[in-house]
Amino acid sequence: MTVTTADDPATTADDRAAVARRVSVARCYRFELVKLVSQWRIRLLVLACWIAPALFVAAVSQQSSLPVDTLFGRLMHATGWAGPLVTLGFAGSWALPLLTSVVAGDVFASEDRLGTWRHLLVAVRSPRAIFAAKALASLTVILLLVAGLACSSAVGGVLTVGNQPLVGLDGHLLTSADAAGKVLLAWACVLAPTLALAAIGLLGSVMLGRSPMGLLLPALVALAMQLAQMLPLPVAGRLALPGYAFIAWNGLFTSPAQVGPLLIGVVVALVWAVTATALACLLFVRRDFTNPSYDGSGSRAVAVGVLPLVGLVAAAVAVVAATTSATGSGIEQDKVQRSVATAFAHLYRMQTEQLHRPHVTEAQLRATAACTKGGVQDGAQGPGNDWRCVVSWHLPDVEATGTAIYQLDVTPDGRFVADGDGPKEVNGYFLVRTPTGDAPNPLWQFDGNVELLANTPKG
Repeated sequence: MTVTTADDPATTADDRAAVARRVSVARCYRFELVKLVSQWRIRLLVLACWIAPALFVAAVSQQSSLPVDTLFGRLMHATGWAGPLVTLGFAGSWALPLLTSVVAGDVFASEDRLGTWRHLLVAVRSPRAIFAAKALASLTVILLLVAGLACSSAVGGVLTVGNQPLVGLDGHLLTSADAAGKVLLAWACVLAPTLALAAIGLLGSVMLGRSPMGLLLPALVALAMQLAQMLPLPVAGRLALPGYAFIAWNGLFTSPAQVGPLLIGVVVALVWAVTATALACLLFVRRDFTNPSYDGSGSRAVAVGVLPLVGLVAAAVAVVAATTSATGSGIEQDKVQRSVATAFAHLYRMQTEQLHRPHVTEAQLRATAACTKGGVQDGAQGPGNDWRCVVSWHLPDVEATGTAIYQLDVTPDGRFVADGDGPKEVNGYFLVRTPTGDAPNPLWQFDGNVELLANTPKG
C-alpha cells in the first residue's frame, strides 16, 4: 500500500490536472442548451412558434370577419404583411411574456427541485460559469422562439394573401419591400422588452428558488405593465416602463417614422435587461449551495433584487422627463387634428384612384381637421372615445369645400380608430362602387397614431 504526502509530486500533479479540467463556459453552455431543448415542453413551444402563426394568419385571412379591433387587423385581406403585425401585437401582450416565463423563469428553479446543484458544481467548479451558461442557453431558446413567430406569420401571410403594399398608420402606402423591412424591424425592436422579461425571469428563478412565483414573475410583470399602459399616465411614466417597446413599434409605420418613443422604449428595456441579469448573477454566486433544503434567498435577497428595479423606474421617469418635451398625457388637440388630417389626405388619394377620378395631391387637397373632445372646443386633450373631428378639404377647380365627420376613440398610448360618420359617398359606408365592382372604402374606418413626444407648434 502506497501512502502519498502533501509534497508528493503525484498529488500535486493531480491537483493541477483538476484545476485544468475546469469546464469552460462554452462546454457548459452546450450542456445547458441540450438540457433545455431535450424538455418536451420546450420542443412543443419551438414547434408551435414555427407552425401555429402561419396557420393562424392563413385561417384568419380567409375569414369574412377580421379582427378589426387589433392594429392592422382590418388589412389582413389586403396584404400579407398585415398578418405578422397582428401576430406581433398578440405576442407582445401575451405570447412573449409566457414564453419567457417558461424558458427563463424555470432555468435555475428546476435545479432546486431536482437537487442537482452539488453535482453541477462538482462538474463545472464555477458558479459564474454556470450562471453564464444558463443565461446564454435561455437567450438562445428565446431568440429561436421569437424568430419562429416572426418568420412563420410572415410566410403564412404572404403565401395566403400575397406580397401587396401596406397602408401605414398615417394613410401613406408602403411598397412591398418597404413593408417587409418595417415588419422585420418591428420584430427586432420587441427583442429588447423580451430580453427585459427574460432577465426578470432569471432573477425570479434565482431569488425564489422552488417557489412557482419565480416561474410566473415575467408574466405577472408584463400584465402589470399592460394595465399601467391602459391608465392615463404622464408620458414620462409611460415611456419609462420596460414594456413600452411592445407597442412603440407602431411609430415605424408613419411617415416620417415616430422613432423617438421607440428608441426610448428600447433603451429602457435594455437597461432593465442588463440590471436584472446583473442582480440575478450577484444573488446566484452568493447563495448557499451546501444547504439541500434551500428554498429561495429570503427577504434580504428579495429586497436586493426588487429595490434596485423600483429605483430604476424612478430614475427612468426622471431622465425621460428631463430630456424630452413630454408633458401630461401627450395627447393634445393640435396633434390629433394633424394626425387625422394627414391620414385622411393619404386615404382620400387612395379612394380617388379606386374611383378612377382625376389625380390629386395632398398639397392640392389642403386637408385640415377640427377636433373636439366631449364638447371642449379649445385645448382638448387626453384619451377617450368622445373625440369628434370634422375634416375639410379642397379639390382643384372646385369652389365648394368638402367635409366629412369622424368619431374617434383615442387610447392612452396615442393609437386611435377613426370611424366615418358621413357623408355616405365619402366615409359613411364600408364599400365604394368602383368601375370594376365594390371595393373596401379606405375612408370608412382607419387606424392612426398620435406621437406623444411631438412638439405642438405655437400659433
